Amino acid sequence: MHFVIPADHPCLPGHFPGRPLVPGVVLLERVVEAIEAQHGPLPAMRLPQVKFVQPLLPGQTAQIELETCPEPDRRSAAPRWRFRVLRGATVLATGEVVAAGPEPA
Repeated sequence: MHFVIPADHPCLPGHFPGRPLVPGVVLLERVVEAIEAQHGPLPAMRLPQVKFVQPLLPGQTAQIELETCPEPDRRSAAPRWRFRVLRGATVLATGEVVAAGPEPA
């Protein structure tokens, strides 16, 4: 799934004035949307481990890669997914990872 957060998104004026960055919560909203687009509506979910390793700027294209984990969540038996948010419209072998979670066991 590709997406762009436009420069006029309401979350940007306070995050950060003069040099806006897309907040992590907005990236995670897009991850949940991508999961639901593939698997249907989800109940409340946990994201126990997420790493934000580089900023995503307004207007930059990003894409989400999803992988279904073979083992369910130990606490709830709910399905689990790994994801990566990559900056750019095409994935390269050295793609710029913006956020990822959780790490493989």
